[in-house]
Amino acid sequence: MAKYPEQSSIYWFDPEPVKGSELRKIRPCIIVSPNEMNKSLSTVLVVPLTSAVRPWPFRVSLTILGHKSSAACDQLRVIDKVRLKAQIGALKKSDSALLFGMLQSILTE
Repeated sequence: MAKYPEQSSIYWFDPEPVKGSELRKIRPCIIVSPNEMNKSLSTVLVVPLTSAVRPWPFRVSLTILGHKSSAACDQLRVIDKVRLKAQIGALKKSDSALLFGMLQSILTE
């Protein structure tokens, strides 16, 4: 097992304190930063997950541990690793491809 959070792994994280319309409360997130970054820095880039599944742009519908979730790519954020709690899983390759496809489309528009 790696000693750092690996890309496409899913962790609980604590986003508090938040401001305005940022997602609140402890929730799962997907690590999207590259492993080289995750090894070296004290921060990681994450996409929070929400149980509010809506067909909004920049959201990817996924099933995580048997529950329907939405990856909130519009809430992409950098967090310190101290905000990460327990690892709860990892994305399937097909879900990872969907998520990273969405992120690529956001960054190239």
